[in-house]
Amino acid sequence: MTARERVIKTLEFDSPDRAPRDLWALPGVGMLRSEELEAVNRQYPSDFAGPGGRYGPSSVSRGNPAEVGTYVDDWACEWTVAEVGVVGEVKNPPLADWGRLDGWTPPWELLDNADLSGVNASCAATDKFVKTGTHVRPFERMQFLRGTENLFVDIMCQPEEFKELCRRIHEFNLRDIEMWAQTNVDAIGFMDDWGTQQTLLIDPELWRAIFKPMYKDYCDICKAHGKYVFFHSDGHIMSIYPDLIEIGMDAVNSQLFCMNIEEIGRLFKGKLTFWGEICRQHILPFGAVEDARAAVKRVRSALDDGTGGVIAQCEWGVRDPKENIEAVFEAWLEENEKETT
Repeated sequence: MTARERVIKTLEFDSPDRAPRDLWALPGVGMLRSEELEAVNRQYPSDFAGPGGRYGPSSVSRGNPAEVGTYVDDWACEWTVAEVGVVGEVKNPPLADWGRLDGWTPPWELLDNADLSGVNASCAATDKFVKTGTHVRPFERMQFLRGTENLFVDIMCQPEEFKELCRRIHEFNLRDIEMWAQTNVDAIGFMDDWGTQQTLLIDPELWRAIFKPMYKDYCDICKAHGKYVFFHSDGHIMSIYPDLIEIGMDAVNSQLFCMNIEEIGRLFKGKLTFWGEICRQHILPFGAVEDARAAVKRVRSALDDGTGGVIAQCEWGVRDPKENIEAVFEAWLEENEKETT
């Protein structure tokens, strides 16, 4: 079974030979612990690949997002980074004052000058499942542009400027998704961090009114072109799982250990592929190897009866012991071996 076949069988609940592997390493791991990262990747190779290709060059970005200091991203948002290899925070939102909106446009050059000429060849050259990321993150994009406090007021009051900003960002996102949907990638991914430790950041009904229709448009484009849809969101997002399933998302990466994993399984197993994860707040950085193994067993027991629906994903933070990351993938192999014996 090829890696691509394995991932597709997982997404289709068609009894893959094992859970597909997907290791996310924060930039700091590659910068400060590259030998360890290379060793784990050799021992537990990923079933996923990126497509190559690139967005057009930005006219405003400067600096390095992985280095301590200040950098400006492709959307002219100024970030302050306090730790090597760890994402920083936006300190000077470019649209904090609505008076700047009239002269603002999304960075269309990223799409207009994108070079995807080698993407199809890259897809054909690998037997791995090819998934692309995008710039699509409407809620977070507006946080970076407006500032978090401003945006929460916007969502509650919904002034005309907020509606116009939504429209412009959504227009950019639709073109971004459509651009990738025209290629031979297997899946298209986008994201927004929606959860606190205990609940959604906004009222779920507001989420359904403002953001769900945007997400549905993105999913509809992907489905029209035969692409799987992958979505990431941090925090407690259990209240919107039914909506994500309804609009056609295939795989969701969420912080399972912020929620009741067993209840998630009871309600949603077999309806959605859980794209990881293993607890990166407590177990991976501070737990023992036995804790990492137990976490895998808990996820497997609650969410996957052997027919698929779970991807063996975990995120490697800068301070996480290598042994805990290895234990995650070892435990997944053991769980799959149990299923076949």
